[in-house]
Amino acid sequence: MEKVCLLNLGCKVNQYEIDSLLNSLKNKYETTNQLEFADIYIVNTCAVTKEAEKKSRQMISKIIKINKDAKIYVCGCASQNNPNQFLNRKQVRNVFGNAKKGKILEFFDKKGNFVFPLSKEYEDDFLATNVRTRGYVKIQDGCNNYCSYCLIPYLRGFSRSRDLKSIVNEATQLSKTCKEIVLTGIDVSDYKIDNKPALGTLLKALSNLPCRIRLSSMEVRIINNDFLNIISSMPNFCPHFHLSLQSGCDKTLKDMNRHYTTQEYFEKVALIRKYFDNPAITTDIIVGYPTETDEDFLKTLEFVNKVKFSAVHFFAYSSREGTRASKLKQLNGKVIKERENKLREIVEKQKIEYLKSCLNKDFSVLIEKEISQNLFEGFSENYVKCYVQNAKCNQILKVRAKSIYLDGVKCEIID
Repeated sequence: MEKVCLLNLGCKVNQYEIDSLLNSLKNKYETTNQLEFADIYIVNTCAVTKEAEKKSRQMISKIIKINKDAKIYVCGCASQNNPNQFLNRKQVRNVFGNAKKGKILEFFDKKGNFVFPLSKEYEDDFLATNVRTRGYVKIQDGCNNYCSYCLIPYLRGFSRSRDLKSIVNEATQLSKTCKEIVLTGIDVSDYKIDNKPALGTLLKALSNLPCRIRLSSMEVRIINNDFLNIISSMPNFCPHFHLSLQSGCDKTLKDMNRHYTTQEYFEKVALIRKYFDNPAITTDIIVGYPTETDEDFLKTLEFVNKVKFSAVHFFAYSSREGTRASKLKQLNGKVIKERENKLREIVEKQKIEYLKSCLNKDFSVLIEKEISQNLFEGFSENYVKCYVQNAKCNQILKVRAKSIYLDGVKCEIID
């Protein structure tokens, strides 16, 4: 039996898609999602930054070092953006983009470029079953926001939503073996039914499943009283809100083509905190956007201090050819690095403060792996990493946070 290695780079959407491909191959091939010797490799690539695209190319080189006779199939955003960067390797049999990615297995015996035009409809070709303690369900694809720095709308196409019944069926099946489901997409907040916003409707339909429900990254526009009323009444909703920010300066937000102000963002965070006790509010911030001045960046620091995030993922601006921002004069790398260091100092302090706020409080923790003898780790409903002794993997435990430990909290089992 031939062995197939499926490798993923990038976002949770990519992870969902590679999980689905892995599941569909299990009956015909030996499969693995670890980089090791195999006969066939499928690589799902990323292009959100230059570095991500570089890592996608490097993955092909790593595979060839392991098996110079490997048959390699490439798909995803980096190949959608530029298939030729992969086709020049003789081991690469064919290249897909994002369109019809779920049908890549039908092209195993074909060679060449199969980057098809992006669909205007949701392609419901994937159906992942749980391959880990936490499962992903893709509810939407594409994006209509066209932020000035982002290439993804050009590589994923317009926003389109998956049929409600299809989502519920997959989530119901997953919930039989899986303790937590993460709803994911390129712009989850844009989930629609009959062209009307319907994320709340979807969540209500999943509220009785016997597993936790978590949302991936959201836009602040989705946050309102109606939406919060729905999710705060769900017994299985995880109060972790990853609200994309990108900048804490209104001028920079406008330059980025982000459709909200810092005041609107802050009001939405305050509204969440009215409905939930100590929810996790996390975000993304781009450092060094081309028009960002020192004064603009100071406003971002002030805003981060004001919001008090539980965690912040920040990264240096990466110019992507084809976007509006790529035509702007780029900032000096040294300046960007200095700004990253200043932001890091604030972010690390805020994370510690949030962990302190969790001490002596009770949580439900999904145990995911044993990291040393009799010490296990997992995540609470508000996405705090918890360390627990005397546990078992793939179970949810009631615990009490007792002390800050490593990058999370050490807990004792109370139930």
